[in-house]
Amino acid sequence: MLITLVTVALLAFYVAWNLGANDVANAMGTSVGSKAVTLKQAIIIAGILEFTGAVLFGHEVTETLATKIANPALFAATPQIFVVGMVTVLISCGVWLQIATSRGLPVSSSHAVVGAIAGFSWVALGIGAIDWSSIGLITIGWVLTPLISGAIAALFYSQIKYWILDQPNQVVQLQEWIPWLSTLLLGVFGVIVLPSLTQPLTNFVIELGFNIPAYDIPLLTGAVAAVGLTIISWRQLEDLGEVKEKFPPQTQELPSIQNPVERLFGRFQLLSACFVAFAHGSNDVGNAIAPLAAIIYINRTGSVPTDGITIPIWILILGGAGIVGGLAVWGKKVIATIGENIIALQPSSGFCAELATATTILIASRLGLPVSTSHALVGGVVGIGLVQNIKSIKFQTLKGIAAAWLITIPVSAVLSAAIFSIARILFL
Repeated sequence: MLITLVTVALLAFYVAWNLGANDVANAMGTSVGSKAVTLKQAIIIAGILEFTGAVLFGHEVTETLATKIANPALFAATPQIFVVGMVTVLISCGVWLQIATSRGLPVSSSHAVVGAIAGFSWVALGIGAIDWSSIGLITIGWVLTPLISGAIAALFYSQIKYWILDQPNQVVQLQEWIPWLSTLLLGVFGVIVLPSLTQPLTNFVIELGFNIPAYDIPLLTGAVAAVGLTIISWRQLEDLGEVKEKFPPQTQELPSIQNPVERLFGRFQLLSACFVAFAHGSNDVGNAIAPLAAIIYINRTGSVPTDGITIPIWILILGGAGIVGGLAVWGKKVIATIGENIIALQPSSGFCAELATATTILIASRLGLPVSTSHALVGGVVGIGLVQNIKSIKFQTLKGIAAAWLITIPVSAVLSAAIFSIARILFL
C-alpha cells in the first residue's frame, strides 16, 4: 500500500506540474506578451501567489472534487474500483495536459478532469453513471465563455481607447480615470479574492463579540485599497511623466518603455495578474490533488468519502509545488501563445483582457456555469483584437486552440476508459 500511495502522490505531482505549465501560463501570458513583466518575473510572481493560494485556500475545491463529481454512493461496496478510477483520472489528465502544453495550446484542466471521470465511470458502472447535465453545462460554457469575455474586453478597451489613448493629452485623461480604474480593478478581483483573504479576520472579529455581516470587512478592505491604489497611481504617473521629459521624442514611440500611460497600465495589469494567479491556485489545485486526497481517505478509513473530507496540508503543498515547477520549466510555450501569437498586446489592452476574464468568471460563478480561465482569456484577447483591427488577429492560432478545446473532454474520457480497462484486468 505504501508503494501505491507514493505512486499516486507522484502522479498527483505530475498533474499539478502540467496544470502549472498550461493553466497558470494562461494567467501570466498577457502580462508577458504586453511586456508589463519579463518571463522570469512572471514565473516568480505567479509561483509565489499560486503556491500561497493553493496551500491556504485549496482545500474547499479539493473536497468538492473528491466527493461530489463521481457519485461516491455507487462505489460504496467497491472502494478498490474507486481507487483505480482516481488513479486513471490522474494519468489521463496529466498525459493530455502535457500533450497540449507541448504544442502551446491552452486547455481546461477542469474539463480534462470531468472527461476522465466520465470515462472511467462509464467503463466501471455503465453509461448511467455519467452526469450528462454537467457535460451539457460545460458544452454551453465552451460557447458562452469566450463570447462573453470577448464582448466585455471589447467594451472595456474601446472606452479606454476613446477616453484616454486617443486623446491628445493622455496623461491628464488618465489622471481623471485612475480612481475609476482602481475601483473597477479592486472591485472585480476583490469579489473573487478578498472574501477568502479576509475570512480569518472576520472570524476573529466575530469571536470578539462583534456580530458583523460577512462582507463588511472585505468591502472595507477593498475601499481602503482602492483609495490607496488611486493615490499611489497618481504619484507614479507624475513621476513617470517627469522621467519621460528627460528622453528625446523618438523614444516615446516605445509604449511599454517610455510612455507613462502604458507604464502605469502595465502596473495595473501586473496587479490583476497577481489576483488571477492567487485565485487560480486556490481553485484549480483541486484538479490535481483531489484524487490523491480521496485515495488517502480510503486508505485510512476503508470507505469511499461521501461528505467533506479533511485535506492534509502536505497534499496541498505537493500540489502547490507541482504547479510552480511546471510553470517554471514548461510554461513558456503557452505563455507565448496567449501573449504573442493571437494579437500583439500592450499593457492597456492586456489589462482589459485580464479584467474581462475575471468579470466573466465572476458572472459565470454567480450563474452556476462551469467555465475555463483559458477560454475566457483567449476570448478577451480576441475581443481586444476586434477593437484594434480584425486583421491583427492570427486566426491560424485560434483554430488550433479551438480544436484543443473541443477534444479535451472526449480525449481525456477515452484515455481514462482505456487505462481503466487495462488496470481493471491487471489489478482487480
